[in-house]
Amino acid sequence: MSLKTIEFFWDVGSPYTFLASTRIEHLERACNARVRWRPFLVGGVFRETGNRPPLEVPAKFNYVIDDLKTWAAYYKMPFTFPAVFPINSLLPMRAAVGADTLGKGREFAVAAMRALWQEGKDPGRQETLNEIARSVGLDGESLARMAQDPAVKEVLKKNTVEAVERGAFGAPTFFVGKKMFWGHDRILLLEEYVKGDLPRAE
Repeated sequence: MSLKTIEFFWDVGSPYTFLASTRIEHLERACNARVRWRPFLVGGVFRETGNRPPLEVPAKFNYVIDDLKTWAAYYKMPFTFPAVFPINSLLPMRAAVGADTLGKGREFAVAAMRALWQEGKDPGRQETLNEIARSVGLDGESLARMAQDPAVKEVLKKNTVEAVERGAFGAPTFFVGKKMFWGHDRILLLEEYVKGDLPRAE
């Protein structure tokens, strides 16, 4: 049976994207699927769609903090809300594109989200970027230089524009063909859909 493809649009600065990232291996095994990690800028998605991040809605933000801790406890994994939030994810997301061209995109993504959401470190700082890169066998200074490459910038921009054009309004966003799933808690539905246990009309 051939592997199915699930596209995963992610931004390191999204805590729910971090939660989703911890379920990817299970998702691939359960669905006989390959997840394609696609970096994009959720801030750009917000601007293009008129969506607002939780930080701008105090009642929602207070709820989100508690909700994240509850989900982390449910998954039995460490979670730390960073002292500085939101972060500027432009550098690490461009670096993620660079890491992807070097065959380490997924490893970089996992390490970057772990640094932010479990260790409270800002991956937008060069010293943290260096640590992340080193942990996956790459060089942080080289990734920072790659982040300034017009071709790398263009990939991140195109990913963001494509996600919006396909209906994305936040992160994480998953696509199976034309079918979109938004939010880490939709992974259950995504799994059932890919396995064929939910209607596949698109």
